[in-house]
Amino acid sequence: MAQNENILANVLEIFRHNPKKQYQVEQIDRMLRRDRLGSFSDMVKALSYLEQEKKIITDGNGRYQLAEENTEVEGIFKANSKGFGFVKLEDEDSDDIFIARDYTAYAVDGDRVKVKITAGGNPWNGKGPEGQIEEILERGTKTLVGEFHSMTDAQIKTSHFIGYVLSSNKKLANYRVYISQDSLRPQKQDIVKVSLANYPDKDNPDSMTGVVTNIIGNKNLPGVDIMAIVSEHDVRTEWSEDALEQSNAIPDHVTEAEMADREDIRDQPAVTIDGDDSKDFDDAVVLWKLPNGNYHLGVHIADVAHYVTENSPLDKEAFTRGNSTYLVDRVIPMLPFRLSNGICSLNEGQDRLVLSCEMEISPEGKRVNYRIHPSVMRSHGRMTYNNVNKALDQDNHEELEEKYVKLAPMLQDMAELHNVLYQQRHQRGAIDFEEPEAKIIVDDQGKPTDIVLHDRGIAEKMIESFMLIANETVAEDFYRKHVPFLYRVHETPDGERIKGFFEFCSAFGLHITADPNHVKPIDLQKVVAKTTDTPEEAVVQMMMLRSLKQAHYSEEPLGHFGLAAKYYTHFTSPIRRYSDLMVHRMIHAYSENGINQKVQDHFASYLPEVADQTSTQERVSVDTEREVNDLKMTEYMADKVGEHFDAVVSSVTSFGMFIQLPNTVEGLIHISNLTDDFYSYNEKSMTLTGRGTHKQYHVGMPLKVTLTNASVEQHQLDFEIYDPNAPKKSHNNRGAKNERHGNRGFRNDHAHKGHYRNNFQKNGNHPHLSRYKH
Repeated sequence: MAQNENILANVLEIFRHNPKKQYQVEQIDRMLRRDRLGSFSDMVKALSYLEQEKKIITDGNGRYQLAEENTEVEGIFKANSKGFGFVKLEDEDSDDIFIARDYTAYAVDGDRVKVKITAGGNPWNGKGPEGQIEEILERGTKTLVGEFHSMTDAQIKTSHFIGYVLSSNKKLANYRVYISQDSLRPQKQDIVKVSLANYPDKDNPDSMTGVVTNIIGNKNLPGVDIMAIVSEHDVRTEWSEDALEQSNAIPDHVTEAEMADREDIRDQPAVTIDGDDSKDFDDAVVLWKLPNGNYHLGVHIADVAHYVTENSPLDKEAFTRGNSTYLVDRVIPMLPFRLSNGICSLNEGQDRLVLSCEMEISPEGKRVNYRIHPSVMRSHGRMTYNNVNKALDQDNHEELEEKYVKLAPMLQDMAELHNVLYQQRHQRGAIDFEEPEAKIIVDDQGKPTDIVLHDRGIAEKMIESFMLIANETVAEDFYRKHVPFLYRVHETPDGERIKGFFEFCSAFGLHITADPNHVKPIDLQKVVAKTTDTPEEAVVQMMMLRSLKQAHYSEEPLGHFGLAAKYYTHFTSPIRRYSDLMVHRMIHAYSENGINQKVQDHFASYLPEVADQTSTQERVSVDTEREVNDLKMTEYMADKVGEHFDAVVSSVTSFGMFIQLPNTVEGLIHISNLTDDFYSYNEKSMTLTGRGTHKQYHVGMPLKVTLTNASVEQHQLDFEIYDPNAPKKSHNNRGAKNERHGNRGFRNDHAHKGHYRNNFQKNGNHPHLSRYKH
């Protein structure tokens, strides 16, 4: 080798010492001269050789960075319908590895694989690392859902298969799954669930085999489309006989024996406040002012743990489901309706067992005292958000039910306390985005008829404030006891991602002085405040979300960054979340048995499993809900092809722009439909710029668009920019050419019950705009 070995080693060592750092030629020269390690000419030759050998990469303007070393890693293969794919590594901050079609080793979407990295990424041209799959370690797709296609008798006789299934998952739609004769016998056009037996290989690259385990129904029947999605995500819908037997054996009323040793608070005017269509009520609130000027706030939560005992059939079912799943036309509950809508629901006028968190709060919003204890209560009113908002509106003259008039003073005091608590959270740095909620209205045949937007009022925010402080109180109480406990956590974001977010903000003239490696919630809250009601608001909020980590459950008290809370748990929704049920179980155990080592060891032994299962199942439910929403939104738009709409650019990518209509429906304008110029993508500013016209598209930009295609099967909408002077043309069913994009953020952490609320993100029609919750 012509190059000097020492200078090569020294230059390479500079890069390896800080593999993520980008060096300019002058910096490298100074470092070498400082240590008297060679001339400028030697350095240039070394850089040229290292670039040629793909040891380093360059932006072409004198900046260099270490290329990823050729190594083997493990990850999950994410397939693309076109044959290529990406491998996602466990480290969420690592870039996905691109796998070309010829190097997938016949891996299927979801497989755990071993990958050999063949080329490092280049941060200057946006090109990520590339690799080839060396080994399939574990199959990730073991079942699929799709449409059954029958074979003729002659084909059955020669092939030994009764037909084949085409998956409804577009990532698997290229495979024919042949169904063996020892299977259930579906009819043509039936939607079925298949258990896979054999996977693609070099002899059968485009096919698999399996058996039908469940016939969901003919694809044209109402509700089958939704149940197909539910089945594909393995959301459990059937109850074991043992669980139903246990459920049926539970009395439908509270007995005198059950009320013994509980505090009787049935005379307190506690009420439930929920949505108009809610059926299960797991929290009630009551408030009054104390003589010392403080507030007494009672948050009373259905004592589900009293009925769902540890390791019982109902408990095993609830653990498997993890939480209830809320769809546009139905709820798939964590518990049988006999419990969730019956004895566990705080129905008006009925005695119910609860766990109470009673707090004394100062006029400044400081909690000065509290008690957590079992009680028996009786709801004095099933109230709705809509009517409470009307009762709180001094300009409203609509006649309301007597219970609203009677309890109006308490409701006013509740609104007053909410304002205090909100200000207290705001001062400590809690981050809060306000976005309208979209509700899809469907008829009795499951067809979408409307999409209704709903802005949260004082009633919704007030209940949220009360649930948040109850969750924090319970979490801190058991943290102070130094016992095993289950926490809802949202960890501090990675410094590199926050640095990237700050750099992105600088393009909009936002000067942020915070240290990205030690960012605090209030630093990001200030960014939100600076952009509120500005054209940059949407894009800045979206990019902030991308820089955050995802909330989850943990046995470790890691804090909650988004809420700026040191201690946080989920206590307030045990009917619909197993995490809350588990928290109630621990509260009972520590209260009844004392904080002894045996009890602590018992919970410590399986809390990590509970944390993992509840976190996993939460994501399953969110993905299922989102996919059903995407389906129904696409179906709603299907008869509107050719119509024009006002829209806003919600995201910009290298392959086009996602746009959002006022009703929150989203779709794609593919870059191939920007025909007036050749557009280049700038990742840092998230813009598409025309090379000739210099026309630029950016997030938040208003557009007039035309719907060109609505693919109900793929749940995708295609748009193009509306040009009134362009010649009319026919629209086809080509489907959106959606490429990869990721999601981040924290989800489901407003203690608020009910449907998962889109607090931290818009209701998205593509993955990086999924719904985010505390």
